[in-house]
Amino acid sequence: MSGRLPTDRAEARLRGELSRGQQPLAEVDLDEAWLSFVRFGSHRFDTADTPDADGLLFQYGTHTFDGPPVFTLDLARQFEVNDASGEHDHYIQLHCELRYEPVPQLRALGHFESWFFHDADGELNRWADDLGRQEFWTTVRHFHPQEIRVYQEQV
Repeated sequence: MSGRLPTDRAEARLRGELSRGQQPLAEVDLDEAWLSFVRFGSHRFDTADTPDADGLLFQYGTHTFDGPPVFTLDLARQFEVNDASGEHDHYIQLHCELRYEPVPQLRALGHFESWFFHDADGELNRWADDLGRQEFWTTVRHFHPQEIRVYQEQV
């Protein structure tokens, strides 16, 4: 896949999109993070030639992963990594996680997830526009994230 960035440069690309406005990550709001993530999602990376090799995930919910409950809005990109013979080995997930105090209004939203795969699901902008019309935005926009984390993990 000539002309595409290697996946090991994805985190730097995401951080670059998030800091486009020259503000610290802690000052990024939901709308800026979402627009940055969609821009980041439009950049293609050198991945396997399979329908689920490059996916974007939008998900939210209240979780207790590493301490007290927190409402998390997670914007993730998943890359399939194959072994030398071309068989699936693992996935790398790159997250932009917005963490909020789990106030009743956010807890009431429950859990939600939506996937987009570049080589299987059509147009990224259509997926983003469909998500942008969902009612949960109105509720979440009333709050500012307590923390924004960008990290990568192997799954």
